[in-house]
Amino acid sequence: VQLVESGEGLVQAGGSLRLSCTVSGFTFDHYTLGWFRQAPGTGRGGVSCMSADDGSTTYADSVKGRVTISSDNARGIFYLQMDSLKPEDTNIYYCAVMAMGSRGWLGTCEDNNMDYWGKGTLVTVSS
Repeated sequence: VQLVESGEGLVQAGGSLRLSCTVSGFTFDHYTLGWFRQAPGTGRGGVSCMSADDGSTTYADSVKGRVTISSDNARGIFYLQMDSLKPEDTNIYYCAVMAMGSRGWLGTCEDNNMDYWGKGTLVTVSS
């Protein structure tokens, strides 16, 4: 299983960026797909998660209305579209997946639930 993020970059405040997570080694059936972020010296927090089965989503309050998670299950890629970016969005962003199993969609985005992780990609938003 391998997850690889792409789309890192430097963008001005108010701008947009799309991150991609390319997954290999399994299909998305019955998986939760998620994006997390971590600033230096802080813990890793959930940005957005979704069910690959029915498209259910959840977003952190800090990004609601500015961020959209989506997936292309056939291609094994999921995305994080970020608009109206703010300097406080500057973080290392990680993609992760979790096998839902019998639990199904939990409706949450908790890093300790995730099974596999990418290595992270840096997003920098300048003011």
